[in-house]
Amino acid sequence: MSASEADHHNESYPLALPDISGVVPTSTEARAKCRIAVLEDELENMKQERRGKQRKTTFYVSQGRVIHHMGILYTNLEDLIAKNDRRYKEGSEGTTPEHDRLQCGYIIVTQVLPWLHERLGQLEVDDCQDMLKQLKRGADAARSDDTSTLKDLIATWINEHFHPPSLLNSDDKHAHGFIHNVCRKLLCPSEWNWDDNRVKAGIRDRTLDYIVSENSWPLFLYENYTVKLDNLEQGLFKSKILVQAFKAVFTSPSSAREADRDGDGADILENNRCAWQQLNQVKVKTCVASIINMRKVTPRSLAYVVCQVHFTLSNISSWRTIDTDFDYEVFWSNVVDFFENVPGPVTQQRVNHLLEWWTRKIFGKNHREDLTPEVVSQMSVTALAEQRKALEDATFDSD
Repeated sequence: MSASEADHHNESYPLALPDISGVVPTSTEARAKCRIAVLEDELENMKQERRGKQRKTTFYVSQGRVIHHMGILYTNLEDLIAKNDRRYKEGSEGTTPEHDRLQCGYIIVTQVLPWLHERLGQLEVDDCQDMLKQLKRGADAARSDDTSTLKDLIATWINEHFHPPSLLNSDDKHAHGFIHNVCRKLLCPSEWNWDDNRVKAGIRDRTLDYIVSENSWPLFLYENYTVKLDNLEQGLFKSKILVQAFKAVFTSPSSAREADRDGDGADILENNRCAWQQLNQVKVKTCVASIINMRKVTPRSLAYVVCQVHFTLSNISSWRTIDTDFDYEVFWSNVVDFFENVPGPVTQQRVNHLLEWWTRKIFGKNHREDLTPEVVSQMSVTALAEQRKALEDATFDSD
């Protein structure tokens, strides 16, 4: 080995250490593809989260549609929940009929929405507020839909039944109320005789002697639209227009044509569904009563319809609580209290008979919902089974 080769061989070079950062060089195109993949995953997660929120919103809105029908019409859910919490903490001592009415409303709402009470305790504050907002949205939408439906139907029923010289126009609310000769008769307080010209003039001029308020039962609530002043309860809440409106809201507008029948159908809901399926061979839209599995008329469902009919007959164009001297919230409470706040067992029996009359009118004479275990235990099949068991036991003991 030459001297120059030896020197070159002995020459030292710095040691090449590995890149401890672990970074592996990549191309610009590869980095862009990775970033796109990450963004696509984030976008898909956002879409799934949005779909989840939309499903919850849809669920809450659809569930909320029964709140005004069955539980409360004017009190908002936040106040109802707050009053229930306060009652739980402070007890029921010293409560008023109004407090009891609201508490009963809370119980009914949690019965028709059995998941609500538990979810109120599980959700965060923001989620809970959003849920209540969507429930209210559904409740108000249902009320608005019913108002729109009854607006046309009630005008048709009045024109067909009363044949007024001036037909009631569903699109002209300003011509309703005490302006139209049929509406003003139906809205007239039952304690006054509408045929008396002094009554007509007093209501028209809004004198102190003839104040139309929520403290009177209007004539449209009475059977045949007539009243006995010495027995104001007779025929109350039995009018044809009320039955028609209840059917239109809870079963179907077409079922309202059968208001005169005394519930002789075996099962109104099932009969209507089958008839429409046979006619159209398509899936039938489920009615309110079927959705909530309603088989009996309740005081608050009836109070809801009463307020809807009164609003339709009036000349106010938008839903509100106060109409001049008439307070709809108090009126709704008066109807509820008629059924729920009775003075004693004799009155309660009359109220029960009236609700049975309504249930037969709306749903027919099917009583399967009344076949409770207690009732079934008194029937012959159960009695025979117990007799056979007793004989068997007696024979075994004798052996």
